[in-house]
Amino acid sequence: MGLEKKAEARIFMNEEDFDPGLAEKRKSFDQDEDRDPHDMNSDLKLGFEDVIAEPSSTHSFDKVWICSHALFELSKYLIYKFLTLLLAIPLAFLAGLVFALLSYLHIWILMPFVKTCLMVLPSVQAVWKTMTDAFVAPLFRSMGRCLSSVSMRVDRD
Repeated sequence: MGLEKKAEARIFMNEEDFDPGLAEKRKSFDQDEDRDPHDMNSDLKLGFEDVIAEPSSTHSFDKVWICSHALFELSKYLIYKFLTLLLAIPLAFLAGLVFALLSYLHIWILMPFVKTCLMVLPSVQAVWKTMTDAFVAPLFRSMGRCLSSVSMRVDRD
C-alpha cells in the first residue's frame, strides 16, 4: 500500500552535447584568475577574525557577532568595489605615467651620463694622480719629516 518504492527515472546528459563551447565558458567563470601571482599583497588577505577577536572571557551576543561579521565583510567588499570603480583607472594612468617617466629618465638621461662618466674617468684618473703626485705627496712627505722628530712622553703623577 504505502510501502512500495517509487521508481525514479532520470536522464543524464552532458551539457556539452547541446553546446560544445559551454564547458570552456564554465571553466573561465568557475576558475578565478590569479591577479596576484607574485603574492605581493599577502598581508591584505585577512578576514573578520584577524581584525576583531573576542577573548573567551567576554563574548557579545551571538546575533551581534553574526551581524557585525556580515557588516564587516559586506562593507569591506562594497567599499573596495566602489573605490576601485572610482579611482582604479585614474591611478593606473598615473602609475603608468610615473613608470614611463622613470623609464625615459633611466634610458635616455641616466645611462648615457653614466657611460660618458665611465669613458672620461680613466683620463680624469690620470690627471688626478699627476696632481696628487706633484702637489699633495711632497707636502705630506715634508710634514712627515718635520714631525718625525717630535716625541711625546706621558708621566703619571
